[in-house]
Amino acid sequence: MPELDILDIKNKKVGVVQVSAEIFDAKIREHLVQKYVDMQLAARRRGTAKTKSNYAEVRGGGKKPWKQKGTGRARVGSSRSSLWRGGVTIFGPTPRSYAFKMTKKTKELALKSVLTDRIQNSAISVVDKLILQTSKTKEAVNLLKSLGLPEKTLFLLAEKNPNLELAIRNLPRVDVLLVDGLNAFDLLVHDKIVCTPEALKKIEERLN
Repeated sequence: MPELDILDIKNKKVGVVQVSAEIFDAKIREHLVQKYVDMQLAARRRGTAKTKSNYAEVRGGGKKPWKQKGTGRARVGSSRSSLWRGGVTIFGPTPRSYAFKMTKKTKELALKSVLTDRIQNSAISVVDKLILQTSKTKEAVNLLKSLGLPEKTLFLLAEKNPNLELAIRNLPRVDVLLVDGLNAFDLLVHDKIVCTPEALKKIEERLN
């Protein structure tokens, strides 16, 4: 079974935790990870782009521009034809949802792939406790410095931590995520993932 060092808030090793090989040493399926990320980004799209794609939506064009025959010009029935300036748009975008779904099993395989990749690249750190005395941003900054964490860090928690959540709110690239909301995009977009042994245990419970 893979092992991870447990650190204290001063970045000193205080123990070791074993993690499930089924989750943190799984086969990496890149195509499922890509599909999972695409699914998340597609769901975020507003899908509100709109063009005037039928005659009912454009103003004017009710009168035939000129007679059918005898002018030497094309037989036009409306000045709001898609060929004319100010006319309707052919195959233009209309409001729609871009969201699509994946099965529960494929999402779990994608998450296992991401967690395995993160461990292989030393991107997961385990801290024995993530306790802040106050909710001041300064205290969160000191925590990041003492643990030697990069600017883009994700704190993965087993349960809510109000002080930590409030303290990092003003740090634009630092985020807090509960294990219940575990997803591929957040795991990949951050350079470092910090969690507690309790969070690791909850991840294993969720993905087993």
